[in-house]
Amino acid sequence: MARSKVVPESKKALDMLKYEIAAELGLPVGKQMSLNADTEFATELGAIHSSSVKEDYWGHITSRDAGAVGGRITQRLIQKAEETLFSL
Repeated sequence: MARSKVVPESKKALDMLKYEIAAELGLPVGKQMSLNADTEFATELGAIHSSSVKEDYWGHITSRDAGAVGGRITQRLIQKAEETLFSL
């Protein structure tokens, strides 16, 4: 059974958030998203070695680290939703 996305346009925004958080955690993933200032800054400082940044590959990332990225995504989405609700 094929599932359709509720908001298909959200994929790009969620991908950007995923790679932003990965960069904050110092995880070497997502060369295509390296236009993000956090990733560029992390590679310049040496927190992420630019040679180790891989194109959309997460196979070398531990389950714990991948889960941390997912947890932070959830945390930020809830925070944004709460801010929106409280500003109504």
